[in-house]
Amino acid sequence: MAIVLALISAVVYGTSDYCGGRAARGAPLLLVVLVTQVASASVSLIVISASGDRFPGASDVAWSVGAGFMSIIAVSSFYFALAQGAMTVIAPITAVVSAVVPVAVGIATGERPAPVALVGVVVALVAVALISGATRRAERVTPPRIVGLAVVAGAGFGLLFVFLDRTSDASGFWPLLIGQLTTLPIVVLAVIVTGAGVRAVGRAGLLAAAAGALAVLANVSYLVATREGLLSLVAVITSMYPASTVVLATVLDHERLSRPQVLGLGLAVTALGMVAVGA
Repeated sequence: MAIVLALISAVVYGTSDYCGGRAARGAPLLLVVLVTQVASASVSLIVISASGDRFPGASDVAWSVGAGFMSIIAVSSFYFALAQGAMTVIAPITAVVSAVVPVAVGIATGERPAPVALVGVVVALVAVALISGATRRAERVTPPRIVGLAVVAGAGFGLLFVFLDRTSDASGFWPLLIGQLTTLPIVVLAVIVTGAGVRAVGRAGLLAAAAGALAVLANVSYLVATREGLLSLVAVITSMYPASTVVLATVLDHERLSRPQVLGLGLAVTALGMVAVGA
């Protein structure tokens, strides 16, 4: 069941990224992030109200706050790197590092997946790189410092997965809301300091709100998955989220898949089966 939930999380994460990416084309990035954060916090509040979870203890709050900060570091580094470098370099580095970090932490803390699952993890990392476009020729030169930011973004996303995994079952879905309430004031302050201003964003606002709501659903699936399965396996399956983004861009925006991306999608299915068997 944990692998199924991780797969659902990956699909929904990828859909959220697609909506967020489309929104950013029609509105200032900071406003898109602000709408996304508000939508996420609102949906998280609804989820918590429906579940009746009690407010967690100090340890869970600390991990949740840490997850919130990791989210801000990862997102800001990722978008800045995308703006300054080639997406075909930045995206695969970020995706692969975000998968490697939880695997390393999981194994270091005593998780021992079956050998076939470990091979599946390696296949999944290759799949993520191919789907993200690692084999394409970069459209522009990416400076080493920007490559370093991509690594920081990937590590941030990976640690976000780890920190959420460290929260206890008793905390329910509170870690999601706590993390969002931690980052929301930072985003609001950034909007004020940069003078971005708040204005009507139309369709882009709806897409940003959808991205925020979907991100919460993806996080819910991820939290439940890590509480039922191994972090080193669940995080890798979740990190295959670029697959659904690519498929949506192909179907809705009529973008063409390259041969490496098709191969990557096939490897992703293979990796999923190997991890499922090993789990």
